[in-house]
Amino acid sequence: MASNLKGKKIAILATDGFEQSELLEPRKALQEAGAQIEVISPNSGKIKGWNHTDWGETVKVDKTLGSANAEEYDALVLPGGVANPDHLRMDPRAVSFVQQFVSNGKTVAAICHGAWTLLETGALNGRTVTSWPSLKTDLKNAGAKWVDKEVVTDGPFITSRKPEDLPAFNKALIEAVAHHVHQMVSA
Repeated sequence: MASNLKGKKIAILATDGFEQSELLEPRKALQEAGAQIEVISPNSGKIKGWNHTDWGETVKVDKTLGSANAEEYDALVLPGGVANPDHLRMDPRAVSFVQQFVSNGKTVAAICHGAWTLLETGALNGRTVTSWPSLKTDLKNAGAKWVDKEVVTDGPFITSRKPEDLPAFNKALIEAVAHHVHQMVSA
């Protein structure tokens, strides 16, 4: 993807059980576009991915939620996997970290079940989003308009449904970060 993200810094928020491709592929695409990427997690060390039906690779955590400052980043990526966002949305530090991006109008890109964590901020009311189909009712109950598309961009939010949507998700994410204008969001 021909875009220059040199000087841009992107956070990926994840914990054990993240869908492997939904962390690794956006990270690779963003790095290839010139961005600096940091994996943020509740705990230090490594986190273990989920590869479709079984445990996958581990990824090094760059910073813990306790030491990460949302002000330092231009955008946030929320990978899916069922366990990962379910744990994160129950962690007040993780929800607060996401809320800081939302409050500052920064790009937040969530794929698959990743929208669960974003939903906890209250920022999806009135927004058009997509996700893994099982989140449809949760998102609608949060006031979002759910659609079945490979990628949806609504203001600072980019959402996709599944690993097969990663090419469109990565393209939308890189374009948003390259042309980013903070969009204030009231939650």
